[in-house]
Amino acid sequence: MSYEPFLLSFELAALTALILFCIALPLAWYLSQTSSRTKPFLEALTALPIVLPPSVLGFYLLWAFSYNSPLGQFFEDTFGVKLVFSFTGLVVASCFYSLPFMLQPLQNGFESLNKNMLEASYIAGKSRLQTVFFVALPNMKPAVMTAIIVTFAHTVGEFGVVLMVGGSIPGETKVASVAIYEMVETMDYTSAHIYSAIMVGISFVVLLSVYIFNAQQNRRLGL
Repeated sequence: MSYEPFLLSFELAALTALILFCIALPLAWYLSQTSSRTKPFLEALTALPIVLPPSVLGFYLLWAFSYNSPLGQFFEDTFGVKLVFSFTGLVVASCFYSLPFMLQPLQNGFESLNKNMLEASYIAGKSRLQTVFFVALPNMKPAVMTAIIVTFAHTVGEFGVVLMVGGSIPGETKVASVAIYEMVETMDYTSAHIYSAIMVGISFVVLLSVYIFNAQQNRRLGL
């Protein structure tokens, strides 16, 4: 039994969660504070990966990342980076696919904050950046933890998008979900059971940790 697909999945999930936190944090803050008419449009656009079939999203990402597209050609010619059938491509594709799982908990966390607390921060002379990092985030730890862990777990469980964009290159793009799919195709059900059981266990532990952490935070706040 090879643990390489799991290690690759965890590396992909960790990088995706880190990148998405940096991307989603300012976007979530903006969406939570704005009353612009474009807000529903942006919310619908960023939530698309939740309702789109992974094969549809994977197809369009595959098309966008290929050398025949302006984006794929630009990255390969300028930086020497291939976005199709590469680990880099998997990271970029995963950021698109897992964006709402990072963005929505953060947005909900910002929206649940006491507005008077934010106003007091501004009155005290703190900038928006200082308010976000030193006032808002410390008071919405459950939302931050939920966003990071659920994004990590969701990326670990990806299949359709990673298969479309990355294929199955051992040590490069063959993550755990793809490995299980190939085992079932070759009727290696014993290995598929083992890999699947590990994935179930990991998913359960990840979700359990979220609920335990949130319950502890709520008890501290007296909720």
